[in-house]
Amino acid sequence: MKNKIKVLIAEEAAEFGMENKEIFTEKGFDAQFCDKNGNKVIDMIRSFCPDVVLMDMFMSGVDGVGVMQTIKNSSSAKKPIFVIISGFDNAMLEKEALRAGAAYYVIKPFRTSDLLDRISELITCYSEFSRPSAGKIYSIDGDLEMTVTSILHQIGVPAHIKGYHYLRSSIMMSVKQPEIINAVTKELYPSIARQYETTPSRVERAIRHAIEVAWDRGDVDVLNSYFGYTIHNSRGKPTNSEFIAMISDRLRLKNKLSA
Repeated sequence: MKNKIKVLIAEEAAEFGMENKEIFTEKGFDAQFCDKNGNKVIDMIRSFCPDVVLMDMFMSGVDGVGVMQTIKNSSSAKKPIFVIISGFDNAMLEKEALRAGAAYYVIKPFRTSDLLDRISELITCYSEFSRPSAGKIYSIDGDLEMTVTSILHQIGVPAHIKGYHYLRSSIMMSVKQPEIINAVTKELYPSIARQYETTPSRVERAIRHAIEVAWDRGDVDVLNSYFGYTIHNSRGKPTNSEFIAMISDRLRLKNKLSA
């Protein structure tokens, strides 16, 4: 990695441990530490301009949600990726963090080297799959997986949840086999379940959860560009099949137009 990844850690440097700090250096990270105080984290984000912020949801001053909302609403062009580190394995807390804009939620204890590898992957995804310019035509010739990944990132589906992977595979399958969207329960879910060695019901629930998270935390303009009719009336978020069908149909149509 040519340029070091700048990471801000809301933790006392002494408490983080010398061994962990050495791992950051070895992995190509430029780590800066600050007090576990939301106001100080906001100040450091503005002065240090980190690529990634590691912090807890519970901090003095301003909590993790407040930090993410403040930065999201700021005029700064560069927004860091937020990774929440928590000692609580709590589904509601994780959902709240993702709704507020966190890209990843990790529970203590964890291996620092594994976390940094995951952060590197997130950095790559966010840099490669930034929002495309208006009117860009997607190609589905040979780069379908990259194209679908880009769309899911734009919409706001977190990359670390199971439903993200199930959605990506479902959309790709629907692009290649349009008729399968008419047999979601009988064919699509079972096919994805076999691919990931799980059950069709778990596939359905995970995809539904991924869509719910995207609807809570996604960019309204991007969501509107794909699902405008569902946002502007009382129907709310699309169903699993509507979500998959609308993305896959759009990909097929744009591919035909660019042919």
